[in-house]
Amino acid sequence: MLKLLDQKRKAVVDEDGKGLHLIHLLLISASSIDENNLELAVENLSELYQNVSLNGDSVQRVAAHFADGLVARLLTRKSPFYDMIMKEPTPEEEFMAFTELYRVSPCFQFAHFTANQAIIEAFEKDEDNNNSSLHVIDFHVSYGFQWPSLIQSLSEKATGASRISLRITGFGRSYEELQETETRLLSFAKGFRNLVFEFQGLLRGSKLINLRKRKNETVAVNLVFHLNTLNSFMEISETLRSVHSLKPSIVVLVEEEGSRTPRSFLSRFMESLHYFAAMFDSLDDCLPLDSSERLSIEKNHLGKEIKKVMNYEKDDMNCPRYEKMETWKGRMEGHGFAGLKLSSKSMIQAKLLLKIRTHYCPIQLEGEIHGGFRVFDRDDERAISLGWQDRCLITASAWQCV
Repeated sequence: MLKLLDQKRKAVVDEDGKGLHLIHLLLISASSIDENNLELAVENLSELYQNVSLNGDSVQRVAAHFADGLVARLLTRKSPFYDMIMKEPTPEEEFMAFTELYRVSPCFQFAHFTANQAIIEAFEKDEDNNNSSLHVIDFHVSYGFQWPSLIQSLSEKATGASRISLRITGFGRSYEELQETETRLLSFAKGFRNLVFEFQGLLRGSKLINLRKRKNETVAVNLVFHLNTLNSFMEISETLRSVHSLKPSIVVLVEEEGSRTPRSFLSRFMESLHYFAAMFDSLDDCLPLDSSERLSIEKNHLGKEIKKVMNYEKDDMNCPRYEKMETWKGRMEGHGFAGLKLSSKSMIQAKLLLKIRTHYCPIQLEGEIHGGFRVFDRDDERAISLGWQDRCLITASAWQCV
């Protein structure tokens, strides 16, 4: 038994050594590209491709996608090889990859459940005045995966004699996506007869004047994975001013943690490598390496994001602005919002989610603790972060107008 454990430990050390070598090659390649030393970049990328694999361990996989992103940065955008590397998944492939990631990993469910808990508590606080009506304004509704759990939770609160009204106004990328989201949510809501559900879809960029507002309803603004998609700090400020003008009972903010700004390619590369290495590693807690679902997630969701973030230019207005919690806090406070303490229910719910969702358990060595996901209280209980090991991945916070 001891001999077997020694062999396992030696294998882990060997793998760590290979992983560190791949990271070293990536760093040299990125630095060479940043310094326009193309010969050194090509030399190290050539060695990288001999050691990475989309079917290998998590380090080999993430390194393969970063290598592709760096090679694309070396090519002109007119090159057919650039198009081949940067080819985007079809909408169907992208949807399936996101669906699988949502199903097996706690990341997005943590974001949505924590946001929904804060919204429900704001609704309960207003119950004497809101006529059992809740209006959620979702600035980034996407596929609408956040809202079935809210529908179910509100239905459990309602009674046959006192139905709850839930309206969701969702901003989306296209009419087609909004229509699919509306159909999906209406179909789900039909199963809850003590809930009146409505959905209004608006294209992103539509003026807030198009919102249908009613008296005596709790208004909640949902900024989940939205602010980082805005093209400039001016647009972020305009959005926050518009949100403040709505005088909502609560604003929920959820963002990925990081400092992946468009200012410096090398700093963006380093931050992105740390973040995505943690994401790829975390999938070990959710799916086996040979899972087709895992390969889909890595290629059509995470890999797509890696290649995109590697190929934004310094002045590219469409580069996502991933910031640290402290930066978003400063922006919120500067636009007239004050942080709200999140309830103990949010933390309990997050910890329960981790127990339920991190279901795949690979063979581990004696003394190791199963699972690398953690939840952290931040900012005197005004924020909760989901992390992998000691790195924060996603942070949720709640705000009110001052």
